[in-house]
Amino acid sequence: MAPTTHAVARPRGLIVAGRGCLSKVYPESVRRSLAEIGDFSGEPVAREDLHSNLHRLRDIEVLCTSWGAPTLDEAMLAAAPQLRVVLHGAGSVRPVVTDAFWRRNLVISSAFLANSIPVAEYTVGAILLGNKRVFHHVRAIAARRSLTDGQPLDPLRFECAGNFRSTVGLVAMGTIGRLVRDRLRAFDVRVITYDPFLPAAEASRLGVELVSLPALFEQADVVSVHAPLVSATEGMIRGAHFAALKPHATFINTSRGAIVNEAEMVAALRTRPDLQAVLDVTWPEPPVPGSPLYELPNVFLTPHIAGSTGRECERLGEYVVEELRRYAHGKPLRWSIARAQAEAAT
Repeated sequence: MAPTTHAVARPRGLIVAGRGCLSKVYPESVRRSLAEIGDFSGEPVAREDLHSNLHRLRDIEVLCTSWGAPTLDEAMLAAAPQLRVVLHGAGSVRPVVTDAFWRRNLVISSAFLANSIPVAEYTVGAILLGNKRVFHHVRAIAARRSLTDGQPLDPLRFECAGNFRSTVGLVAMGTIGRLVRDRLRAFDVRVITYDPFLPAAEASRLGVELVSLPALFEQADVVSVHAPLVSATEGMIRGAHFAALKPHATFINTSRGAIVNEAEMVAALRTRPDLQAVLDVTWPEPPVPGSPLYELPNVFLTPHIAGSTGRECERLGEYVVEELRRYAHGKPLRWSIARAQAEAAT
């Protein structure tokens, strides 16, 4: 739903986000574009400095945020009586919104699609490398400090699925799952999915086969998780699923660590050293000191980097610019988030 039905004359706006991401999501080029549409004459405010600058919110109609944005509770909203719309240059809006926010009938938009793009790219890269057992070989070579230990190349290097006509299993076909599927069209792979909310006709249109969760783990050469973390998915992936994986299979998680029963996953990975787990997310995050995830040779950990990093963050800011342009011209926001969506998202 559009927050307005008429054009807004240069809405007054302010950028507020965590200090560490202000210049990445809102670099000078993005700030110039925002200033061409609205009145952004004031300097951006780091969330860490906002409480001593609450007067800056008094006449603000549009708040542009990102990671580290303030939680818009009663006290914060009281300082922003003119606020009508929040344009969130990040994914989930859950850290920003509150009951008080929804009671004010405010509108919030998210750059979730922009943030989904690098997650899909990370995933496809991990799929292709996993099917070549790259993560296993990197660890093995590092351990012996040699490619061959002076011996002929290990014939076991051929013990992998490869990418030709391999089977990729995607757990859920939401925004990221669909982006992954689209990018996999460039490769000769079979794609299966577990998604109880995906109609058969839509699965056919997407070119994926619907299977049960156990069947997905039994059939796939690589499994990638893209389900949201809700009560129904918490701890959904169990040790039995890992035990059913094919020899040398790869498991990828870029969604939320709590979707996996970690203790059972660790036990399965210890029993099945042939498996590879590529974990960009864990629970808790990061893993506690001494966690076996740091030591298991078949676990490849990255620090929640699948989402936007580096110059990818600027894409988030550009999505905010486009949403501001729609708002200023009285058009519906393209990426607005309803309360039910916000509460169901990860």
